[in-house]
Amino acid sequence: MITLLTLLPMVGGLIVLATAKLGDIARLIAITFAVGGLAMAGLLWWGLSPANPGMQFEEMRAWVPALGIAYHVGIDGLGALMLVLSALVVLMSLIASWNNEKHGPVYCALVLFLEAGLFGTFTALNFVHWFIFWELSLIPAFFLVRIWGGKGRAKAAAQFFLYTMAGSVALLLAFLAIFLATSQFDFVQLAQLGQSGQLTTALAQNLHWSGSPEHLSMLLFWAVFLGFAVKTAVVPFHTWLPSTYAEASSETTMVLTGAMSKMGVYGFLRILLPIFPEQMQHAMKPLLWMAVASIVLPAFAAWAQKDLKRTFAYSSINHLGYCVLGVCVAAQFTGTDPAMATEKAAALTGVLLQIFSHGITAAALFWFIALLERRSGGLRGIEDFGGLRRVVPVFSGLMGIAIFASLGLPGLNGFPAEFLIFKGAFPLAPRASSIAVLGLLMTAVFLLTVIQKVFSGPVNPKWSAMPDLTTTERWALAPVIALMLLLGLYPQLITGVMHSTVMQWVTGMRF
Repeated sequence: MITLLTLLPMVGGLIVLATAKLGDIARLIAITFAVGGLAMAGLLWWGLSPANPGMQFEEMRAWVPALGIAYHVGIDGLGALMLVLSALVVLMSLIASWNNEKHGPVYCALVLFLEAGLFGTFTALNFVHWFIFWELSLIPAFFLVRIWGGKGRAKAAAQFFLYTMAGSVALLLAFLAIFLATSQFDFVQLAQLGQSGQLTTALAQNLHWSGSPEHLSMLLFWAVFLGFAVKTAVVPFHTWLPSTYAEASSETTMVLTGAMSKMGVYGFLRILLPIFPEQMQHAMKPLLWMAVASIVLPAFAAWAQKDLKRTFAYSSINHLGYCVLGVCVAAQFTGTDPAMATEKAAALTGVLLQIFSHGITAAALFWFIALLERRSGGLRGIEDFGGLRRVVPVFSGLMGIAIFASLGLPGLNGFPAEFLIFKGAFPLAPRASSIAVLGLLMTAVFLLTVIQKVFSGPVNPKWSAMPDLTTTERWALAPVIALMLLLGLYPQLITGVMHSTVMQWVTGMRF
């Protein structure tokens, strides 16, 4: 099923290109394949055994045995979560693009190719196989920004490509060194070596390194970290993100922030934590401060923005910073105290919830911005509007729900994730967590500022005749808003499936 799921959007993209002259029919075909991808991802989620913490739906085929390259795919709770999120966000993006005349069949085909790259990245368990999809996802994303972006799209697309390529080169060099030392590219096998401490021993024995093996293992750790930090936009490797999100069309940004930015967090959980637990502990202080900086500084930067897309771009960095904090505090705990193990499980569960919650919330917010741009002739400045709740009350109400979900209001999907992250973080890293709380405060400040300036106050006469959401738009947005409410009231919908995966991280790994 995993192979079929990965092939489905590839085939769909090719069919859309072949039928491009049919216009809306080709776009409808793209949406149909996206619906099929979501259905298949849902079947994998439904078929996942919550009691089994290991990989499920595995497929293993020899590819280049002499080089340790195999076609090895499988998913656990983390992989299934990422598949459902990616399929959902891509479908949202294609539906949002329906009324955008600039986004024709070629655009839809590239979105499907990007979805195939996401599916492959979240299911591959051999580095070479995984790296191919990691890089392939970059190609359609580059063209989506470069061709359908704003006036500064050329510079933004180049910056996006160069930053992520630099991180990918660091990743590739690190894993080539690991392969020379271990003859392994398989993530499962490498995780066992990392947990047992044999990885550092193998590096010392098989690589001609003049320094200590600990220094070499730390060097490789930082190279791998760089690859994921750039993709996640961890401060100070974040500077590509605001311009890319702002210049890309809002429908493209939905995929970039909702799914593609989660590739870095997935790498932290799937690769960095299991393979480099000892190195993460040694690097804990700078890691924690980078996590705190990623939470606090972008929140202040978002407050200073006058453009809605740049505001929510910085907000995306801020929210992913919570994920990095949760991963770091979990890696810091090395004891056997049951109470601390519980806090570690809470932090990791919060990270998984945050990945999914932020994905759908951020995608929904950029969807609303796309709708606002169409009604205002492309304007999206915070100061350009005012009093919209009187003119377009349904639009204002639904976007307000998404904003409050991003803020972390109890009863909406953002609250359980942030609550669990901080519940686990405070006992494990109280000083860093105390400073990070400032990011929560500033998140409330800049999001409430958006609500005040865009929806409240006197009505700008320029928008007195702005049309509210159509019936079709309301029905399209309704499932997303309902999901925000459902996860806010019943997060067990996700945590129940994730429990065995989280407990394996807590009890089965030496960190």
